[in-house]
Amino acid sequence: MKIVLTGSLGNISKPLTEILVKQGHQVILISTNPDKQARIKAMGAQPAIGSIRDLPFLINTFTGADVVYCMNPLDFTSRSVSAWDENMDNYTRAISEAGIKRVVVLTGWVAHLLESVRPEEKFEALTGVAVTFVRPGPFYSNFYHLKEMIRRQGMIISNYGGEDMVAFAAPEDIAVAIAGEINTPAVTRLKVKYVASEELTCTQAAQIIGEAIGIPGLQWIVFPGEQVKQTLEASGVSPEVAGLLVEMQENMHNGKAQKDYYLNRPVLGKRKLRDFAREYATWYHQN
Repeated sequence: MKIVLTGSLGNISKPLTEILVKQGHQVILISTNPDKQARIKAMGAQPAIGSIRDLPFLINTFTGADVVYCMNPLDFTSRSVSAWDENMDNYTRAISEAGIKRVVVLTGWVAHLLESVRPEEKFEALTGVAVTFVRPGPFYSNFYHLKEMIRRQGMIISNYGGEDMVAFAAPEDIAVAIAGEINTPAVTRLKVKYVASEELTCTQAAQIIGEAIGIPGLQWIVFPGEQVKQTLEASGVSPEVAGLLVEMQENMHNGKAQKDYYLNRPVLGKRKLRDFAREYATWYHQN
């Protein structure tokens, strides 16, 4: 199959490219960075250099594809969440113009619960297109963003935590799940696929990370949403994106995310948090 992937050489798209190329697919990987062309070619994929905000570029790149994989990176400094959401408009317009019939969209664990943005709604409106929404839980790699918080505060702080159960996901397992979905014929127009590697409370996750980095007893504390928003803004996150992150986290704390997840519980991936924690510890002490 001819498959177009977005996400450049990110945590998910890189292993996804490797899997699909190994399976014999023709893979076109979109990247904004021309310096990555050689690396993409070395993986056996075809680079398409351009921006997902460039509609003519998207239409041209999508044309002739059997499957398109769409992801929408969040710019933490953006002053407009709606501008982030507009990327979805470009995707759906390009899909329609290019005549694409099969799409896999990376959204997230709480995507269907958000009020400020609705990342799945525009794809639901497509006609004659089979769409799978892939909803992974929080990535293991999110812990990289918590390094300074752990060092300065000696704890993890958010407006979810403690005994909240979280379906953590390894990017590698997400890539495997997406590849599996791409290779599975669509039987319904709309499908939801949750992805998780390990189900843990935030307390358990903090213990695993803490033990790995030499901080046994590391705690994950729940703070009020407004306080978390102020902390995010102080770290350089725009007020608009900070508000979106707090909204996401609130849905993990109030149990709404877990409710639909349990109704559509996936087979857990292979990579566990302790596997990641060993690598994280090495990085944590070197940076």
